[in-house]
Amino acid sequence: MALIFSRKNPLCYALGVFVPSAIHKTALIEDHGGEFFPKRVFERFRALSVFYGKYQLVAPQHFSTNSVSQPGRICWRGDSNVVLLRKLEIALREHQVDEAWVTFIDFKKLYGFPTGSMVNRLISRFSYSSDHHWLQKACDLVFLILKEKPGLLQFPVLTKLSISLARAQMPVPASMILRVMLERENMPPLTILWSVVSHMVKTEIGACLVSNFLVQMCDCYLCLSAKGSVRAKVVKPDAMIFNLALDACVKFKLSLKGQEIVELMSKVGVIADAHSVILFSQIHEMNGQRGEIKKLKDQIDKACAPFIGYYCQFYDSLLKLHFKFDDIDSATQLLLDMHKSQESVRNKKLRMDQEKRLLVPIGSNNLKTGLKIQVMPELFQMDSILRVKHKQELVMFRSGKLLLSNRALAKLVNGYRRHGRTTDLSKLLLCMQQDLNVLGQSRFCSDVISACIHLGWLEMAHDILDDMDAAGAPVGSTLHMALLTAYYSREMFKEAKALLRQMRKAGFVVDLSDEMVATSCLSGTANNASSLSNKSDLIDFLVREMREEEKAIPSMVYELNSSIYYFCKAKMMEDAFKTYQRMKHMNIQPTVQTFSYLIDGFSSLGMYRDITILWGDIKRNMGAMDLEVSRDLYEVLHMNFLRGGYFERAMEVIGYMKERNMYCDKWMYKDEFLKLHKNLYRSLKASETRTEAQSKRLEYVKAFRKWVGID
Repeated sequence: MALIFSRKNPLCYALGVFVPSAIHKTALIEDHGGEFFPKRVFERFRALSVFYGKYQLVAPQHFSTNSVSQPGRICWRGDSNVVLLRKLEIALREHQVDEAWVTFIDFKKLYGFPTGSMVNRLISRFSYSSDHHWLQKACDLVFLILKEKPGLLQFPVLTKLSISLARAQMPVPASMILRVMLERENMPPLTILWSVVSHMVKTEIGACLVSNFLVQMCDCYLCLSAKGSVRAKVVKPDAMIFNLALDACVKFKLSLKGQEIVELMSKVGVIADAHSVILFSQIHEMNGQRGEIKKLKDQIDKACAPFIGYYCQFYDSLLKLHFKFDDIDSATQLLLDMHKSQESVRNKKLRMDQEKRLLVPIGSNNLKTGLKIQVMPELFQMDSILRVKHKQELVMFRSGKLLLSNRALAKLVNGYRRHGRTTDLSKLLLCMQQDLNVLGQSRFCSDVISACIHLGWLEMAHDILDDMDAAGAPVGSTLHMALLTAYYSREMFKEAKALLRQMRKAGFVVDLSDEMVATSCLSGTANNASSLSNKSDLIDFLVREMREEEKAIPSMVYELNSSIYYFCKAKMMEDAFKTYQRMKHMNIQPTVQTFSYLIDGFSSLGMYRDITILWGDIKRNMGAMDLEVSRDLYEVLHMNFLRGGYFERAMEVIGYMKERNMYCDKWMYKDEFLKLHKNLYRSLKASETRTEAQSKRLEYVKAFRKWVGID
């Protein structure tokens, strides 16, 4: 038989051959009984004619030396399988990814997958690319292989691909590869996993995926441990992985997910180091869980002086919560404790005691079945790739001491003023002044008095002046004159006369009549004190504090939330729900944390129907613009509706997330569904349903299966 071959024929590319320029554009090839062009090649061609049309092509490298003089007779040595494999080999060796991909596709259409080593080399080559297109191709290829021939994949290739995807800021496919490895109960070495996670958490979507992956990783570990499997060690996360996830939760304000991770750290038995403690405090601060931070405080106070500066952030978070709870006494005591904790150097025996693991309860201290987390406050990971950022907002570390910032001082001053406790403020200022004098910052008290005068809090400024004088720590004549000027300018002559009497007694005013002093003040010659107040930003912070106070969440909300939290941890859901109802009767707006604690409590007892009732309350609050639901609360709701089989509610939550452009982790939802409802309504048709309710439920189950990609 005779067939015509064209140089531009697409089959040329498929078979990995070409027609040299020395040969005519078309060549007549004859069958010589298989000597030059084996019959099986023609058979292969016929099979391919469906894809490429009725064209044929000659083999490149195997032309005989007579091919130019005899263009009609071209020698073929070997079939297209070998040719394509050789072409793929050359393309990979020469880093020609485009050529390698096209050749692979052609080979697969003809013969299926190449050898395992060749497939893994192809994925590895794509992994080295910085181009998102080829990295995605590699990921797609992995899942194609998993579907059709999973035995081909080698674990190191998956590790390499996960790193490349994470570095390229492709967190979704990176998480998919990590989850594939987890399903095989195998994970990369921890140092490599650190690198993958550290790149993924740079974005909010990556942070969400890392957090969810860590939850799945812990579940896998706990499951394997319960079975006594030796694979449990391989999938167990360490403190670094937890810290990276917690740091991302802090950065992107995923407070509820952060709380879940803290509790998982306890369940898995990972020891919390110094970094962990700081991150715990920030998570608890976001959730308003003052009681949880206070449990850690006793251990932190025992930390050696060299480390106290590191825990500046811890004290900052606790102090913020004291102010949120409007607990001025606790805030004051914390400041005094901070100073005491820096006075002595621990002896060697105490240091050895401190290096022991400490158990800190989560929830109430009285819970026998409650979780306890292992903490070592002095444990610092020397090879840590995480650098916890310290936001020195209220507490600063200067010259080896923990000090208050002007913002914190403004909160203290405003708090004492609001409660009418100026004398207590004066005592605290005197105590703090002693430490500040050592640092050469003796204007601390003067700034407070000057700010009070500037803001018109004259009575408060006068009381502090009196307390300072009585304590033998006078502040000098300048502030007295500034206060006197303020009195005269506001025509508070009675108060001015009393102050002037004190000033004469102290020797600040000599040989001047009351009228002369008043004239001098009103003419502006004594206004130099007013300029002192302008030199401090304390006034700005006080003004800002009063404005923020009007918008702040009432302290009662934090108190009631704390009660609900402890009731839920103790599984006392009746008491927790009564406290929630009390909030509603008092017209106190519940927060995201309120609903989160209740959902967690109901979920722990399998009371999913009660969660649907809460969902109704959440929607009403959202409709009234009183509540802004966070992404992680939506996720908690969705997961519980899946567990309870409330698919209509589950799809409703998804709808809300889509409206707000929130990322949905379909892999996790799909995994949860397959765990609990794999065969639910799998073969049931709509025409076979018995009731309207069953028909409606079937509709939502199918909608969910389609959305996550099961069907």
